[in-house]
Amino acid sequence: MVNALEVLTTVVVGVMVGVEFSVAFVMNPILNALPEDSRQQGHAHGGRMLGAVMPVWYITSLVLTAVWAVARWHHHHTGLVVTAGALLIVSVVMSILLLVPINNRNKNWTPDNRPADWKEQMDRWLLLHYVRVAVIIAAFTLLVVALV
Repeated sequence: MVNALEVLTTVVVGVMVGVEFSVAFVMNPILNALPEDSRQQGHAHGGRMLGAVMPVWYITSLVLTAVWAVARWHHHHTGLVVTAGALLIVSVVMSILLLVPINNRNKNWTPDNRPADWKEQMDRWLLLHYVRVAVIIAAFTLLVVALV
């Protein structure tokens, strides 16, 4: 049963990493290549769609990682799992404090009401997102190593 938990946790975190990696390195370059109004509307739609799903995914990943750490507390790889959990906490805190406020503004913008600095705000979001992606990739890597 614990082995299934370990695999499930790794898969859930791994797919989350894939989605966030895709946002950073596939979707954002596509959106940024569009004309200005379409670019902004695409970012707003993505913010609404992923803004509804990703919080649940991040918290689920963190909870599964915590359960894994508790279930294998005396296992020799528990330190890796605990560290992965700490990194996931960092990603959640980063999200809440830094990325979500920008996303919450962005998802309500239209070409008619967006602020003059909307591109700078989106660039800041993307830079922070790159850091968050690095953090969750590190967490995922630790979970994969802990499976061995």
